[in-house]
Amino acid sequence: MTEALLRASQALMNSYEQSGGINRRSGNNLPSKENVRQLVADLETLAFPGFRSEDGIDDSNAGFVIGEVVNRCGRTLTAEVARSLDFDYRQRGKSGCPAACHLEAQRIVEDFFAAVPAIRGTLMADVHAAWRGDPAAKSIEEVIVAYPGLEAITIHRFAHALWRLGVPLIPRMMAEQIHSRTGIDIHPGASIGPAFFIDHGTGVVIGETAVIGGNVKLYQGVTLGALSVNKDEGDVKRHPTIEDDVTIYSGATILGGCTVIGRGSVIGGNVWLTASLPAGSKAYLPQGGYILREPAASPTCSD
Repeated sequence: MTEALLRASQALMNSYEQSGGINRRSGNNLPSKENVRQLVADLETLAFPGFRSEDGIDDSNAGFVIGEVVNRCGRTLTAEVARSLDFDYRQRGKSGCPAACHLEAQRIVEDFFAAVPAIRGTLMADVHAAWRGDPAAKSIEEVIVAYPGLEAITIHRFAHALWRLGVPLIPRMMAEQIHSRTGIDIHPGASIGPAFFIDHGTGVVIGETAVIGGNVKLYQGVTLGALSVNKDEGDVKRHPTIEDDVTIYSGATILGGCTVIGRGSVIGGNVWLTASLPAGSKAYLPQGGYILREPAASPTCSD
């Protein structure tokens, strides 16, 4: 190593000491980003076997392949959940976690896998909602292999299950990996009913305390957000409730924890809402996106 590189190395060590940002200083490491990426891939395989090239799955070996994926995924998840629980202990000033954290991680992973078949059932309802809701969809298989909205909701449903089991860090890591791949940002705390369809998807944001009913359809650029970003409101319901059978078109923004969009409502593109609407409502911007105050001049056209 040259003298200049030695100086750079020492400067980096000093920066870690002075400003933090290094994973392992004492105690266990945080969950591994690479291991969580593998976990996401394995969960996608369990959701839709045979749709990933690495599966090598057919009728003759399906039981063996799925068993191997479950075993690998279970080992990885147990280790990473134990790390996340240990981090949570340290954050709260507690000690003596390693053995207790591992036992707690095993229990959580067993409960998680017990829920996976039901999650798959909900995901198939999501697949059929996309197939019914998009005239461009030519087959169920196309929805599974090509739709970013399905990719996002698939990992969200697994991340949400871990969130409800009290797992720190990992659900957020899963959500952000899918966010980076799809442009769809769903906080793992959001509660989303079956037959959920995000069409196109880019720029959709769904906040932590959002509650979404069944058979809801969102288009690109929809935000279900909070009215403020006050740190003191972290444990308060800050995001809206969307009841069953609602359609929200592109660019619409719906804000606030007390905002409820009633069943069967339709929210038009670019609408901004901070108040509740009753069931069956239709909310649209004026035609053309503006209110015409005076008669418009007749357009003139030329070649």
